[in-house]
Amino acid sequence: MGKQLHDNICEEHIFSSIFNKHAKDLHNFLYYKFGDLLNPKDKVQEAFIKLWENCAKISPEKAKSFVFTTANNLMLNEAAHQKVVLKHQQTKPKRYTNETPEFLMQETEYNQKLQKALSNLTDAQREAFMMNRVEGKRFKEIAEILGISTKAVEKRIYGALEKLRKEIKEL
Repeated sequence: MGKQLHDNICEEHIFSSIFNKHAKDLHNFLYYKFGDLLNPKDKVQEAFIKLWENCAKISPEKAKSFVFTTANNLMLNEAAHQKVVLKHQQTKPKRYTNETPEFLMQETEYNQKLQKALSNLTDAQREAFMMNRVEGKRFKEIAEILGISTKAVEKRIYGALEKLRKEIKEL
């Protein structure tokens, strides 16, 4: 009797012998077919990892076919991915807007006024106002976070709004 029917790739010495026997040939096959750009060494490793993960399902006689097919498919997937990446790199983002330079200047000035007005608020007002308007928190949530009453939160936010209206006429 030559070979046992119970040979299993999951046994370390069998897997090692398959790896040692086919890894170099697989690398050369991938390198010659696809070049070095798509990392054939990585694909060889991935193919053998997949072989190890499926070792119970694959007989030693089919191992070479499995790793070559798997590695080839990995390279084809990588090549397709690189085409998509290249296509997206070639599309240029829009470098213009429909806004006029005057609008953009007014927007910048308004933002500067807003930042200055926000910096003139008291810390308590600014904190409550930003939690309400930027983070979208309700008065009750802000009160719980700050450990104050809901009325105190209302007073801080309304005070902040009054100051902001005075400082920024467009608001």
